[in-house]
This record gives sequence, structure tokens and C-alpha cells, in this order.
Amino acid sequence: MEEAVLVLIKPDALQKNLTGDILSRISSTGLEIIGAKVVKVSRELAETHYAHLRDKPFFEDVIDYICGKQHGRNKVIALVYYGEDAISKLRALAGKTNPEEADPTTIRGAYGRITTKGVYENVVHVSDSPENAEKEIKLWFSPEELIIDLYPTRTQVEGSRVHKVWA
Repeated sequence: MEEAVLVLIKPDALQKNLTGDILSRISSTGLEIIGAKVVKVSRELAETHYAHLRDKPFFEDVIDYICGKQHGRNKVIALVYYGEDAISKLRALAGKTNPEEADPTTIRGAYGRITTKGVYENVVHVSDSPENAEKEIKLWFSPEELIIDLYPTRTQVEGSRVHKVWA
């Protein structure tokens, strides 16, 4: 089944100059990039993305991590890939969330670590289901930033500007 998936190259990967290595590994899957951008991660965006972790004791550390406070890099590279079994292909390539449990041949196994505070610096995020992929893609991208129409949109007029927004 053709599907879309959000991939985030996180601040620790950017600090370690791993972008090229990660993109090369992902390109070996044959999936198509349909959206890409560098994003300065606001606290609001981080809290929305990680809302499912709000009640966890490490929530603030995760927010600081994705906002780049430990790495001096308040940015991520956000990508949307599309193709056959995109989620399962990229989840397998990324490896387990805990870098110490990830196979060393995966991205997280090769490049991730756990901080002394217990935060998983696992260099990439990959959506874990079609439902979460849709939610995350809509959070990180506008319809006009993707080269194909993934989800329903509507036209919005703001002054003289007409553009598409998620329906």
C-alpha cells in the first residue's frame, strides 16, 4: 500500500553532521521525497508533536531536546516520504526508539545514544502508523509544501492571498 511518512532529522544528528549519511540510507529504500524543509522548532510545535508524552517525567527533557537546547541547533530537517510500505520500511531502517536496543546496522543503532538524564538522542523520528503520519504531516507541513495531494484540503482567502489549508 502506498503511504506517506514523516521523518525528522533531529538536532543531535545535525550537530554531528549526519544528514548526508541518513539521507543516503533512506534513499536506498526507493521511496520518493514529496516534502522537505528546515524547521526552527518552537516550544508550541514540540509540545504538540509530543503531546502523548505530556504526563511522563521526561517530557521537559524531550521538549528541550527537539528544540535543540542541548545541541545549540534549534532546528530539524522535516521530510515527507511516499511510497509502498513507507512506514514499515523507514521504521525498520531507523531501528528501535531506544538506541541501546537498536540493531547496530540501523540509523539509531549506529548514531544514537542515551544521555545521562535518560533522554534518547536517537537522531531521527519516523511516524509509527498511517494515522500518526497524517497527524504529524499536517502539523509540520502545509498542503502547499507537498508535491502531491495527500489529504483533503480547502481553499482559504486571506486578503488578496488564496491558498490551500488542511480540511
